[in-house]
Amino acid sequence: MPEHLQSVLYSATAVVAGGREGRARSLDGRLVVDLSVPEPTGGSAEPGTNPEELFAAGYAACFPTAVLPVAAAGRGEPA
Repeated sequence: MPEHLQSVLYSATAVVAGGREGRARSLDGRLVVDLSVPEPTGGSAEPGTNPEELFAAGYAACFPTAVLPVAAAGRGEPA
């Protein structure tokens, strides 16, 4: 395994109270969000997001960071 993958660079922790219709908060306090179940899956119209939306946002934010160096290397550019 490459050396840069052998150490932890960053770790995050969050807590949720109330499950899918509760509130999520990161331990550093930078993320605080109300959770709600989407109406199409039996939830209410209450404001809030759901874990699937949070996962999608995180994935979308990280995806270019993972793909762009590979694309640059494929074009012979420095990563």
